[in-house]
Amino acid sequence: MIHVSELKKTFTTYERGGTFREALLSLFVRKRKTVDAVKGISFDIKEGELVGFLGPNGAGKSTTIKILTGILYPTSGTVDVMGFVPWKERKKYVRNIGAVFGQKSQLLWDIPPLDSFCLNQAIYRIPENEFRKTVNDMIEMLDLADLVKKPTRQLSLGERMKCEFIMAMLHKPKIVFLDEPTIGLDVIAKGKIRDFILEQNKRGTTFILTTHDLEDVEQLAKRVIVINHGEIVFDDSIEKLKHHLGEKRTVRITTRDRINMESREGIEVRRQISDYETEVLIDLSVVKLNEFIKKVNEESKTKDMSVEGPELEQIIKKLYTI
Repeated sequence: MIHVSELKKTFTTYERGGTFREALLSLFVRKRKTVDAVKGISFDIKEGELVGFLGPNGAGKSTTIKILTGILYPTSGTVDVMGFVPWKERKKYVRNIGAVFGQKSQLLWDIPPLDSFCLNQAIYRIPENEFRKTVNDMIEMLDLADLVKKPTRQLSLGERMKCEFIMAMLHKPKIVFLDEPTIGLDVIAKGKIRDFILEQNKRGTTFILTTHDLEDVEQLAKRVIVINHGEIVFDDSIEKLKHHLGEKRTVRITTRDRINMESREGIEVRRQISDYETEVLIDLSVVKLNEFIKKVNEESKTKDMSVEGPELEQIIKKLYTI
């Protein structure tokens, strides 16, 4: 559905000194500087996938998304989305895509969301029967009821974000770009929106999710693309991402007697919570879990223990430093 090959984007900026003399000289001679935002990346996304597109600030993530949505022209490379070249066939292309930006609203502030929905109906020329059915189904799914009849400014952030999703999905786009869709929301609102995304994905909509909320990634994405310094540093399933740092497990152990655990090869003491409770990171390729438990029981009897897989946050941080 999406084919990207050797995509590059270079920006030209101009440097200006901080002193008055340098500022004056820059009026006549400016020092040119080129910035390679995207450095020849390639990837494919199949129909119906839900892909997490991650990267630190300045990695080239937003530039890539803007090219995919047709906002920016690339410097070189090819992009094919559903048979369209986004920046060349923009009018036809945008009828097939949707976008939800957590920090940029599509709703009009002083009118109810329902009126904004009608505006999108006119823009996308959605037949009345189809429009009513889609709106009613999504209002019920997101539990909005009479809220869509209130002025947008009177709605909470979570209520507005739900309405943003309806705005983006009204014309039944084949691909939806999500940029921080749950930013600033409470646990309940996040849960509703995640359930809505998963339901639409089951119905065949392809989603590309860019976010710094790794809980969104864990609960939604099956595949993750990580970009850093304009290059793709990881592209695979989220399960393989979790094994990227090796066979590491976080073990939280509580003992009946006092225990003083020290870091050694394969074992890193992360937190000494109390004299009786410790959190350690174990590399199972170096130390076997049963040997670790046996050693603890020799020093003090184990009262309780929990073992968790690698934290996604730690893995992503590691990738960002590559």
